[in-house]
Amino acid sequence: MELVSCSHSSISCHHKPSLSLRFLDSNCFNSRPHRVSLPRRSKSFTCESLISTHNFIAADEDFGTRTAPEKLGEITKLKIPGLPDGSDGNNGSQISSSFWDYKPKLSVYYEQSGIENTHAPAVLFLPGFGVGTFHFEKQLKDLGCDYRVWALDFLGQGMSLPGEDPAPSSQGERGVWGFGEESEPWASELVYSVDLWRDQVQHFIEQVIGEPVYIVGNSLGGFVALYIAACCPHLVKGVTLLNATPFWGFLPNPERSPQLSKMFPWSGTFPLPASVRKLTEIVWQKISDPRSIEQILKQVYADHSTDVNTVFSRIIETTQHPAAAASFASIMFAPTGLLSFHEALSRCQIQGIPICLMYGKEDPWVRPIWGLQVKRKVPDAPYYEISPAGHCPHDEVPEVINFLLRGWIKNLESNGSIALPFIEAPEYEELGVSKELEYLREGLQKSVQVRFFGSRFSLWSQMSSFVKSHLANLRVLSP
Repeated sequence: MELVSCSHSSISCHHKPSLSLRFLDSNCFNSRPHRVSLPRRSKSFTCESLISTHNFIAADEDFGTRTAPEKLGEITKLKIPGLPDGSDGNNGSQISSSFWDYKPKLSVYYEQSGIENTHAPAVLFLPGFGVGTFHFEKQLKDLGCDYRVWALDFLGQGMSLPGEDPAPSSQGERGVWGFGEESEPWASELVYSVDLWRDQVQHFIEQVIGEPVYIVGNSLGGFVALYIAACCPHLVKGVTLLNATPFWGFLPNPERSPQLSKMFPWSGTFPLPASVRKLTEIVWQKISDPRSIEQILKQVYADHSTDVNTVFSRIIETTQHPAAAASFASIMFAPTGLLSFHEALSRCQIQGIPICLMYGKEDPWVRPIWGLQVKRKVPDAPYYEISPAGHCPHDEVPEVINFLLRGWIKNLESNGSIALPFIEAPEYEELGVSKELEYLREGLQKSVQVRFFGSRFSLWSQMSSFVKSHLANLRVLSP
């Protein structure tokens, strides 16, 4: 056996006759190799003292390099394209914007790119809570070179806030909408709920895009993506979840729980009750403060060197809309959807909707355990865990997300004849594999680690592996 790389804190090299190890320091490839011969009776060898300062690559002389990653947890490096920045003459796809009239007084803002790619697959991006299409600019510019791409703002958020006051105040309050005593006719049944957003996305696909799409959703957008796929499978070719929130809404749904819902006199409709208006004023003053928004962004982005100035300014711009505070209250008090996240997931599984999971490992809100639970429910769904990356991997590591999305869509469009990203060997699809992805951003070399969880993954095996590795380290450190 020849050892040419390793990325773990300890490695077991199982007993074989005449076992000889050769170490190559990948940080200084010009150095001479170090050969270590183990006694014939040695059962294992721990490399912790060596790999604490070095990064190794492993190859097995007897079995070939294909088995090394599975036996030793090798993390190989893979270079991927950066974002189009004009350095090679490619500035990316041009983005256009428009409004679509969903219902009277309710217009949906959306952006699109790659419309000239008439025969390419259609891709729709759905944003998280509090953001909008601007959060997918890096996908629109890059993926628009190959696909037809759309992104929209949910009603009640971003630039899809109403253009008129849904409940004007008789007192003539300036700068605040929705705090009056009576709603306008067009807003009498308006509730910014997940059911409204599901209906909005369904009609957007039918009327604007006009064909089945791949839906990619982050956080709240992931919930809605799964929801629309479960309810309208004929409109969805596949769903990618980016740190999708596994629940939305706090109050009971009136159709699912009619008796229970009667216990709550208000559920997000207009006008807002007086008590809710007071509460909203207090809460909104706090959460719309630029300092609060800045702190939230620091929480959800693992890499604090990421430029979030545009995201910050666009969020601030949205909070200054006169309808923002009342819309926020409606969202917070809206009932849950007709389907829960796991019910929607089960429907998608039964209906054969392809699902792909791409989760930032350092997300402080949607912890990795939530994505792993989805993986356990749908074992064949590709699961890519990215580190370092937080709640918004599409904005924090767009190069990685775009690379993985291209590979996943190509795999589906080719009916599997093109392998998924990382699946160079058949065993990886079951056992999993990890890679270090390298790319250029603004002339600087960047890298992240991405782990692909195979279909044989289980939460129990993950916990067991974690315990075993820590026990092995304790044995090494003990005298």
